[in-house]
Amino acid sequence: MVKVWGLVAIVLIVLAENVLSYDRPGPRQNIVIHPSNEDDPMFPEQVHISLVGQDKMRISWITKHPIIPFPSVVYGTVSRKYEGSANGTSSSYHYLLIYRSGQINEVVIGPLKPNTVYYYKCGRPHSTQEFSFRTPPSQFPIKFAVSGDLGTTEWTRSTLEHISKWDHDVFILPGDLSYANMFQPTWDTFGRLVQPLASQRPWMVTQGNHEVEKIPLLHHTSFTAYNKRWRMPFEESGSTSNLYYSFNVYGVHFIMLGSYTDFKAGSEQYLWLENDLKKVDRKATPWLMAVVHAPWYNTNEAHQGEKESVDMKASMETLLYKARVDVVFAGHVHAYERFNRVYQDKFDKCGPVYINIGDGGNSEGLATEYKDPKPEISLFREASFGHGQLVVENATHAHWEWQRNDDDVSVKKDSIWLTSLLADSSCHI
Repeated sequence: MVKVWGLVAIVLIVLAENVLSYDRPGPRQNIVIHPSNEDDPMFPEQVHISLVGQDKMRISWITKHPIIPFPSVVYGTVSRKYEGSANGTSSSYHYLLIYRSGQINEVVIGPLKPNTVYYYKCGRPHSTQEFSFRTPPSQFPIKFAVSGDLGTTEWTRSTLEHISKWDHDVFILPGDLSYANMFQPTWDTFGRLVQPLASQRPWMVTQGNHEVEKIPLLHHTSFTAYNKRWRMPFEESGSTSNLYYSFNVYGVHFIMLGSYTDFKAGSEQYLWLENDLKKVDRKATPWLMAVVHAPWYNTNEAHQGEKESVDMKASMETLLYKARVDVVFAGHVHAYERFNRVYQDKFDKCGPVYINIGDGGNSEGLATEYKDPKPEISLFREASFGHGQLVVENATHAHWEWQRNDDDVSVKKDSIWLTSLLADSSCHI
């Protein structure tokens, strides 16, 4: 079987339409993590959670065999005392007739109290394995950790360790999760690697090019593993696709866009975005932020001229500008860069701050070559692995900080205070 996968991997690398390679130095070894309890077919692994609406949480995990009659979760605010319970659904998928996933279980629990620690068990009430998470607060401040392009390398482990030491409320991931690149067992390693963090804080993600996993003539469906394993609350925001959606965390409205699904004017995603922006109540959510994978602004030599960046920007930039989006996060480029407030390639005090943070870990290394001279709209750029920390202090001010972890030590390298565009009367429409 190993030899078969080796041959398949070679074919997949050749056939992959959406995975581009660059000469990037300094990658670290990929990690392989095997199941911790292979003898128990009901043992929960790859546990992660995500927000669903105002007061609910989706618990996702994988078991070797189906849970009969259905997966369930018990939960409560006191360890080993579970007052609540809920049932859910289970599914699996095949890939290339070689790989079959375990049973992907999903249960939505709630209503939940804000800023409260909940203890929970997946699958079987009498299991000895207990997890816990804390719900986001219903008042400022709110803390978001941000990092994209994670992968399953030792750099990834370093980034996750640094994030775990910072007491955040929600993790935002702008695409490129596992870097499975169609080798499906890597998705399992990724799930096991992130479980200690993703089982304790909600992970809100969008897709990247490495999630496409479509192969001409062999596998016709895009995003098979991503959509099955990382279900986001798209229905709650009126979206018809798991590839784009929105959600609120108290005073912040996040828009998660899909760089690798149709985004042209008149497309389902475009019409959904128009409608979602119209429904935003800036009194209830004074902060408005967007997340894409392929950056709309980028002075790195990597990933220049790609339609997912150029054409999506041409299609949607004005929508975000007129809505007075405060910040746009992106990944894809394996480096960090922060721009000024911009619109149509020029400084504009009413435009979003663009931040590229595709520096989570990945196996391809860093994108170290930048365009010279640096354009005035680019304020800080550095090709290092790391993560971001966004603290929304109140309705008008937030603090952004980028932490570099090149030497396995998290060091603050860039920081800025942000003022909400809602607070600038000259930007009101």
